[in-house]
Amino acid sequence: MPMKPLLFVPALALSLTCGQAAAVDLDPPYGWSTSAELGAISTSGNTVGTSVTGKIDSKQELPDWSNEYVATGYFKDEQVTNADGEKVRERSAQRYSLSAKAAYKLMQDRDRLFALATHVDDRFGAYIRYSTIGVGYGTQVYQSETKTLDVEIGPGYFRGARDTGETENGMTIRGAGNFKWRLSENALFQQTLMVERGTSNTHSEAETSLRTKINNTMQLKAAFSVRSDTNVQDEKKNTDTQTSVTLVYSF
Repeated sequence: MPMKPLLFVPALALSLTCGQAAAVDLDPPYGWSTSAELGAISTSGNTVGTSVTGKIDSKQELPDWSNEYVATGYFKDEQVTNADGEKVRERSAQRYSLSAKAAYKLMQDRDRLFALATHVDDRFGAYIRYSTIGVGYGTQVYQSETKTLDVEIGPGYFRGARDTGETENGMTIRGAGNFKWRLSENALFQQTLMVERGTSNTHSEAETSLRTKINNTMQLKAAFSVRSDTNVQDEKKNTDTQTSVTLVYSF
């Protein structure tokens, strides 16, 4: 999967146009911090349709714990012509996901033990439902004034359901990475990658994004995300992609 150019080329090009970079936020204040993002497209005329994508990301920082709760949603409606020649609205995409992670901070700086649970409901995906639980170890392997790289690894368990009614379950090994590059005081480049390898399927997700600050609470985010499964039905594709531009409100 051609992800390497996505990780480096946009960042290198943008760095040539940015001024003095500010330090990456390394120690968020204790308490809650939440961001909500929303993007929507509505078309009419020869092509009629509506698509909406949204995300809520809430983080809680405590002296010994760092917790995160994420909810995302995406749907798309299109106007199509049915077998009777009538134009009707039809749902062509619908995906919702929930995740919760609790991380216990160890004595070593940036080292953590975590427990994670996720659930995905994807009406048109390779799995219409996909749930995982896992535990593991995370650490920050690189840090500079403008860049950080965090990684996680650990075992887990998944249960997935196909639209045929077939279910699958088993143990997995999960690895994840999160790279942040503060290009300037108003711009942040981020690359995330997650891979879950099981006995019958390897599931992976990646997102490349750029955020630009509008004011103290509003940001504009452009992102390209990829989801992939190695074991899919004959009529399904292995990879789903999504390109989005959203407004992000932080509070």
